[in-house]
Amino acid sequence: QVQLVESGGGLVQAGGSLTLSCAASERTASGFVMAWFRQASGKEREFVAGISWYGQTTDYADSVKGRFTISKESAKLTVTLQMNNLKPNETARYYCAARDGPFLDPLARRPHGYAYWGQGTQVTVSS
Repeated sequence: QVQLVESGGGLVQAGGSLTLSCAASERTASGFVMAWFRQASGKEREFVAGISWYGQTTDYADSVKGRFTISKESAKLTVTLQMNNLKPNETARYYCAARDGPFLDPLARRPHGYAYWGQGTQVTVSS
């Protein structure tokens, strides 16, 4: 059973930064694609960023390119999302997700492409 635990959310002013972390359980299979999604109140869950476990290949939603950085520490089974220049409309609950499938796949950007989810961490950006 794959377990994911997020941390690092909080309240930040517009233009500020936050770093989110996702700790994966030891039983997370090597080669899993890891990703961050977010869901604002009343909206659908949307893809933010993804990373391949081995190839260090990354993918970002257009809205966060140049401001967010996803990275991983394989030895610690941790995936990090560094978020800079945050905007009020990025207030949402941020979720870590994992999938056992190819990285270069349209499903890697879709919530239903992921079988494993964390409980989420709230990010609130004040104006």
